[in-house]
Amino acid sequence: MRTTTRRLALHQLALAAVAAIGATALPASAQDAQSVRLLVGYAAGGPVDQGARLVGAALSRELGTTVIVENKPGANATVAAAEVSRGKPDGLLLWFAASPTVTISPNVMTKMPFDPAKDLTPVSPVLSYYNVLVVNNDQPFKTAKELVDYAKTHPGTLSYGSAGVGGSNHLGMLLLAKRSGVELNHIPYKGNAPAMTDVIGGQISMMMDIISTASGFIAAKKVRAIAVTSPQRNALLPDVPAVAESGIPALKDFDVGGWYGIYGPKGMSPELTAKLNKAVNAALKQPDLSKRLKELGYDEWVGEPQKLADRAAKERAMWATVTQGIVVD
Repeated sequence: MRTTTRRLALHQLALAAVAAIGATALPASAQDAQSVRLLVGYAAGGPVDQGARLVGAALSRELGTTVIVENKPGANATVAAAEVSRGKPDGLLLWFAASPTVTISPNVMTKMPFDPAKDLTPVSPVLSYYNVLVVNNDQPFKTAKELVDYAKTHPGTLSYGSAGVGGSNHLGMLLLAKRSGVELNHIPYKGNAPAMTDVIGGQISMMMDIISTASGFIAAKKVRAIAVTSPQRNALLPDVPAVAESGIPALKDFDVGGWYGIYGPKGMSPELTAKLNKAVNAALKQPDLSKRLKELGYDEWVGEPQKLADRAAKERAMWATVTQGIVVD
């Protein structure tokens, strides 16, 4: 009930009343429209949806028009991204992207419906994040070392969920398994939320989930936290060790995270892109949003569009070396 109430509150927040149009308002064509559509490529209730609704509500106040978050899950979030890539470059259709779709999917998908480096306009960085490895409460292990030891003596019996093949939590678990020399069964879902439901219910053994959304389940003792994927402990979960603290030599430099960014269709004018970028950066500095994001374990990641483009290109090249042999039809 608490989780349902929280999601409803976030949804209502995203549809908050519009503030007066200010210096960061969109051009006349956008001002006349009733809303800006912000597409999310994952199911409602998951971490990307959560981030989009919080940021979208604050962005509404900066733009002077309502920002409506739309969930269009499927194909590792490429369904939503492809729709935006084909849209009119007028600022009324934007994509709230999680990094795997632009850094990992191009390396593993055989039918990528768009080129993230050519078919989208980077608008702004938004947030960066890390994951936490959680397990079903009935599992016998309580640390990363105990998990690895159990997996070695029970090969092929443990399963983990993810938001889809090639996603950051899929590859994070795959990297952990490969480095520690264990066999784990991957079960892909259409988002983190349904995967978490099955961890709680015991249909799967574990998953990596973004700290912001997993922390509530951990606090309610619906799942047990094993380790965070950041190099050091996270302030939101100070009692949960990092994977790097496991005592397993092959995991001593384990560091797997991700980020969110906003993109528009190809061909957006530099002037419109700059105005949207300014609005996003201002939204992230709103005191209420800034405080809430910190409470959820996110790190603000503000900057110019080129900062987003450069990081995406760098990580796309990095993941290419990790994803060899993984193919998504």
